[in-house]
This record gives sequence, structure tokens and C-alpha cells, in this order.
Amino acid sequence: MTAIPHYWCRRLDTAAKLLEIGGPEFDYDNFATVADALLQGLGITVVDKEPNADLHVWLVDFEGCRLLLKGEHYSGQMWLEGLDSEAQETLLFLAGLLGER
Repeated sequence: MTAIPHYWCRRLDTAAKLLEIGGPEFDYDNFATVADALLQGLGITVVDKEPNADLHVWLVDFEGCRLLLKGEHYSGQMWLEGLDSEAQETLLFLAGLLGER
């Protein structure tokens, strides 16, 4: 069972501090809606948003751990990247909340 309907852990690479997330399809225009639902469900807050032509990059915070949420609409990929050594444990925890499909 997942913590948030429609989202799941596709792959977790703790060495690379990377959590790939499966979820609803998105494009450039609706990424914010899809990402906001994910972040709200996980209790993650947005610090800053940087939309680019091909890649959305959001700086987010989960209980003091800073992460990057990235979304590439051409491939439909969304993932969280850790920014420091504490991120491995945080990403492992978040992957557990999301569960697998």
C-alpha cells in the first residue's frame, strides 16, 4: 500500500542519492499540479522553483533535509535527488512511504 494514491517508488539508488518516482503522466503545463500532490502527500515543503524549457527543478525540504525534485516532461520522469550525506536515510524513508508498484 502506498502513502499517496497514484505515486510509487520506481527505483532507489542510495549511493547516488536518487529516488525515481512513478506517478501520473505530466507535461510542462501540469507538472506543478502533479508535483504539488506528491509533495503534499509526503509532507515536503517547496523552498524554490526553477522551471526550465525541458526540466523543472524545485528545491524542497523534508524535516530539515534539502532535496531537489526534478521533472523532465519529455520522458515523463520525476525524481528526488539528495544534496548532502543525510539524504540517503531520508530518501530511504520516503521510498518506504511511497512503496513499490
